[in-house]
Amino acid sequence: MSGDRVEDEVRAALAAADSEDATASERAEMLMEIAMGFQQRPKSPDQLHAAVALYDKALSICPADDGLLRARITARKGTALQAIPQDLSFLELALVAYEEAKPVLAGAGLPAEIAEVEMNIGVILHNLAGAGRARITDAISAYQRALRTFDSAHYPQEYAILQSNLATAFLSIPFTDERAKMREALAVQAFEEGLKVVSLIDHPAEYAMLQNNLGNALQYASSSHVVENNLRALVAYDEALKVRRCETAPLEFANTMANKANCLRNLPDEPEHPDRGNRTNLAQARACYAEARAIFMAHGEADKARIVAEAADDIEREILAAAEAEQRGPAVDGHSKRENIRD
Repeated sequence: MSGDRVEDEVRAALAAADSEDATASERAEMLMEIAMGFQQRPKSPDQLHAAVALYDKALSICPADDGLLRARITARKGTALQAIPQDLSFLELALVAYEEAKPVLAGAGLPAEIAEVEMNIGVILHNLAGAGRARITDAISAYQRALRTFDSAHYPQEYAILQSNLATAFLSIPFTDERAKMREALAVQAFEEGLKVVSLIDHPAEYAMLQNNLGNALQYASSSHVVENNLRALVAYDEALKVRRCETAPLEFANTMANKANCLRNLPDEPEHPDRGNRTNLAQARACYAEARAIFMAHGEADKARIVAEAADDIEREILAAAEAEQRGPAVDGHSKRENIRD
């Protein structure tokens, strides 16, 4: 949508809200609803900026004594700011909006409204923590507060998303203390909790997201049960791929295929005989990487395409090294060969 068209629609919205037959609160609420319409599947950041402008206009005409409506408009403004891509400053502005709206919603709003605000605060803090501009523990606390309302019985989708967010937050904490393994276990448990309330049929997107992330958590967990974890991760990736099809969700499909390739690369062909190597799994991993790379290239994801191409090249070298070792015969130590392949 062009900038000129967005401006025309904003002017039309403002004109529609200028009706003399409506109260100030009614006009403010009308502007809020129009702004929410701009946010539904926006085709450009211009629509999100337009939504923010309409929320600001709504706040300018909303009576000061209508505190609940003002809080609702402010919270919705936060969602528009949060959705503007690739600029952390907008996330920080969204956080200010949520923190302003939160006490009013907590006192006079619906439980789901304050839970949504807490959930969004958690997401923002999670993102800011990745840039060193917030604490990940504060994001975890916000997710946990949201879970007081978004329980598994009444809000299965929100519950599943929160469990996934909690798990990724646990995993993002540097593994520098004795509680690292406990956090890994909590992350796996959170993914599994989310999967208890969503299904492949009723909640396919959430189901695939959780399965993909569970696979990642299992694959990279520091555990003495590496092979067992990788086998469980492989099952999780295959479950995710039941939803993430190349035809309908190519980038999600490619991400999961690359994750599956990473898993296959470190999995022996015969789990009960790991010393026999993994040439078959290496070949499958190479094919998965190739498929993922083609999709990343087709969709302009050059960095991801480069990463999987490098991984595929590494596998090619591993396969050649394994073939050369076999030709040299029994002088090659099997354990050393396995370690090289795992590296």
